[in-house]
Amino acid sequence: MSTSLKVAFASTDMKHVNQHFGSAKSFAIYTLNPDKFEFLEAAQFGSLDQDGNEDKLAVKFDLLQGCAAVYCQAVGASAVKQLVALGIQPVKVNDDSPIEKLLDDLQSELRAGPSSWLARAIKQQSSDDPKRFNDMAEEDWQE
Repeated sequence: MSTSLKVAFASTDMKHVNQHFGSAKSFAIYTLNPDKFEFLEAAQFGSLDQDGNEDKLAVKFDLLQGCAAVYCQAVGASAVKQLVALGIQPVKVNDDSPIEKLLDDLQSELRAGPSSWLARAIKQQSSDDPKRFNDMAEEDWQE
């Protein structure tokens, strides 16, 4: 999928958002564009408590690299700061929100004109595209 975004959902059943970010046992990761979405992977973790232990989050931050957003039931203030610093938008949703509905909503927003966080994610992703210089090289630039 060209110009797609990667999004993660804290989920035990890969169908609903039903976990707190810090204690999430798994994430469903999708890629999407305005026309379609595709399941990429299910990332599994061991059992984690919501105890404020920041070390347990490092593996999650690594996994979420390249994601535009992570949807969860709740997320602590420290984790929010770290996610935002990584360019990942934390999105709090109601318990058992259907992932497919959230993906449909994101696609509708992409088609209608993205919100500020989504527009930033699109811009960030396009500026990180390793092929972005290919188009410039093909334009036969002169000094």
